[in-house]
This record gives sequence, C-alpha cells and structure tokens, in this order.
Amino acid sequence: MAMNGKVVLITGASRGIGEAAARSFAAAGAKLALVARDADRLGALVGELGQESLAIPCDVTRSWEVEAAVEMTRATFGRLDVLINNAGAIEPIGAMEDILPEDWGKTIDINLKGVFHGMRAALPAMLQQGGGTVLTVSSGAAHRPMEGWSAYCASKAGAAMLTRSLDLEYRARGIRAIGLSPGTVATQMQRDIKASGVNAISKLDWSEHIPADWPGRALVWLAGQAGDRFLGEEVRLREEAIRREIGLI
Repeated sequence: MAMNGKVVLITGASRGIGEAAARSFAAAGAKLALVARDADRLGALVGELGQESLAIPCDVTRSWEVEAAVEMTRATFGRLDVLINNAGAIEPIGAMEDILPEDWGKTIDINLKGVFHGMRAALPAMLQQGGGTVLTVSSGAAHRPMEGWSAYCASKAGAAMLTRSLDLEYRARGIRAIGLSPGTVATQMQRDIKASGVNAISKLDWSEHIPADWPGRALVWLAGQAGDRFLGEEVRLREEAIRREIGLI
C-alpha cells in the first residue's frame, strides 16, 4: 500500500471522504494536490499535512480550472499518478415536479461533468508518463432509483459509465480506472439527507453509517496492486469480504 513518491490529486478534498482520503494517502507517503472550492478549509488541511501537499482552489464544473489544477500539480511535483474523482453533491432533494431545472443541472455539472473534466485533464499527463490510476467515488444510487434523488442517481449512474468507458478506451495504454461505492458514510452529506426526511436513507440511525476514513483507506488500497483485479469495475465497500481484505474489520 506504500505510496511513497506517488502524486495524488483529490477533488472535493476539503471535507468528508475527500479529506479522509487526503489523510490516508498522506499517511501512505503520497504527495498531494488537494482540490476544492473552499480555499480556507483546504489551506487548513494543507497546513496540517505539511509541505508535500498543495491546496488548489478549484470548481470542478469548470473544465479550464480542472486543467489548471492538473498543470499546477505537474509544475509542483513533476507528475500525476492518481486522480481521485470525489467531489459530489446530493441536493436538490425532492420530487421532479418541484425541482428547478437550474438546480438539477448544477448537480449534473458537479457529479457527472466534474468527473469527465477530471478524467480529460489527467489523461495527457498520465499517458505521457506511461500510465496512471483514476478512482471515482460512486454510489449505490448509480444502480437503483431513490425517491427524491433524481439528479444524484442520474449523475452517479453517468459517472459509473464514464469509469467503464475510460477503462475500455485506455486500459491498454496504462490507465487503471476503478469505481468505489462506499455505502452510507458519516459525513455532512448524510446530515443533509437526514434533514430532508426523504426516502429510507434519511431514516437510518447515525450509527449505521461507516466512518469517512474507511473509504479513504479503501481508495489507497485500490490505488495499489490490489486494485488490479477490479479494473473497469465498481468495488462495493458494503461487502464484508472487501472490508476484511482492506483491513477495515
């Protein structure tokens, strides 16, 4: 699992799974480019993790900003080995007839277009150096509809297909594309879901959600050789066998 010398770019790194992943990759020895819109939280995290980390304020819905983030990463560390597509949004939550089209579209821009922007920006650097790894945080919502989550479900389904498409087009050229479906995680997103009171997920007791460091550690595991057998697939962290293999339980 050692990531010594590897350069990892994480989107949505200022909180939740992204922040936990940053800590996990840092503990494994990686150099980090941390991307998010919240510059203050990014700065605080980089101040804690040290000089082998870089804060890059960036909106993943803007392709040019993502491209600039990749270029800054390469200018600072010389390469890019791993991209973690983690930035995501759950809102708006509600019935289709009640959601404003512009709000629905913002979720598509973050959860789907943001993933594409990350992949497209990272590919030239990774192909030039002979390969790289792209890990995308998925969801069970990518594979089944959930009441009130039309934007989230549709965008996650699209992102899951992007992972498969990336694998199909670029595996032979050294690109490792894998999805991670973590299940329900104890983050701010779950607090927002609970506050909505919509569908069964909002009714779950907080104790049923896994800690954010579990998917963080799983992403480090998938970035290493253990991930090779899952290329083009989606790893489900709900499965006890996977949790045991990673060392979570």
